[in-house]
Amino acid sequence: MLGIRREDQEQRSGDTWIGPAPWIETPIPGPNAKALINRDHTYSPPSNRRDYPLVVGRAAGSVVEDVDGNRFLDFAAGPAVCSTGHCHPKVTAAIEAQARSLIQMCGTEFYYPPMIELMQRLASIVPGERPQRVLLTNSGAEAVEATIKLVRYHSKRKSIIGFYGALHGRTMGYLSLSGSNAEHSENFGPLIPMVTHVPYGDIDALEDQLFKYKPAPTEIAAIFVEALQGEGGYVVPDADFLPRLRSLCDEHHILLVCDEIHSGTGRTGKWFAFEHFNIVPDIILLAKGLASGMPLGAVIARDDIMHWPPNSQGCALGGNPVCCAAALATLELVGSTYMSNAARLGMRLLGRLGEIAQQRKVISDVRGLGLMCGVDVVNRRSGKSDPRLRHRILQASFQRGLILLPCGEAAIRFCPPLCINETQLDVGLKTFDEVLATLA
Repeated sequence: MLGIRREDQEQRSGDTWIGPAPWIETPIPGPNAKALINRDHTYSPPSNRRDYPLVVGRAAGSVVEDVDGNRFLDFAAGPAVCSTGHCHPKVTAAIEAQARSLIQMCGTEFYYPPMIELMQRLASIVPGERPQRVLLTNSGAEAVEATIKLVRYHSKRKSIIGFYGALHGRTMGYLSLSGSNAEHSENFGPLIPMVTHVPYGDIDALEDQLFKYKPAPTEIAAIFVEALQGEGGYVVPDADFLPRLRSLCDEHHILLVCDEIHSGTGRTGKWFAFEHFNIVPDIILLAKGLASGMPLGAVIARDDIMHWPPNSQGCALGGNPVCCAAALATLELVGSTYMSNAARLGMRLLGRLGEIAQQRKVISDVRGLGLMCGVDVVNRRSGKSDPRLRHRILQASFQRGLILLPCGEAAIRFCPPLCINETQLDVGLKTFDEVLATLA
């Protein structure tokens, strides 16, 4: 059984030790997990997507343990939520300390230090010298909903452009912008009007087709884009896509909104994925890894854009003090250690995946930035995307103690916690390669 030495885990990532991983004690799911899954099926909605029969008992760093003692290496991180790893001691200490002094007071109505400190910290990491304002929300979905309101209020325009392949969430506004899966919006219409989609990475489709017919550029409030598409397949755009999009927005006075909910907070080796392309958007959206698993989102916009009046946006729980404390601890850890770790190990991850792809012809198109990498699963004979084979690979990996998630049509994502160390990364990739050897 592959495992990780305790000294490697403790010295390299500072995680609380819960045992080596992968480590399989029982058939999966074990007896305790089966009982809980049966109870869950009685009460949970069928909309909950469960990729695996995993019932988590505890987790630390990059290791997840189920209720039967089986331990897994986590190459999904929540997905992409547990940026500093599961239950990082500094994050949990910040949560505990804040919970002892103030749990909730509503930042829309009152002031408290953690919220002010977090807004200032987030504003400080945006490239450039233009002043920024920060709206804190409960989630990424709420951040997008608020931004739809903001861009329409500021621009006095109504049309919004999104890209096919994007997943901006499943609330009505968020869903209206998403273009990754028809099932997400099936039977939920009508969605919000005046939202149009174009192929991701295709500037010509914007200029030569969309703008030529409708909507006219003068009617477009904003273009929402992921600097690196997440759920759509971990798609890295061509180097000139975002610079050309930035220029196009400037030319027509259109706001450029970068959804960094999946790719931000250091995951790509920089605070924001758009920094790899030397642009600065007008508005930035964050969530997921921002507070290491606590519910928190953020809209960061230029001061001259976020000028809406009192009571135009707010919520009772957005910017909750405990979540803010978790986010401040997260930003400190990411900025001091884990962002550089993501850049360094991201190169190792890409290189090793490239080697695996050379040997196992069912893997192709290795791509990514930092610890946000993807591969496509293809049929060995036809070379075409093979979602069924991907499913078999994912399930076999899980049974061996490796948690991976799908994305896109037939892609597999690799987005482990940013605290992962070389030993864990190598063990996980060795497990993945062994699975391919048995199935391919």
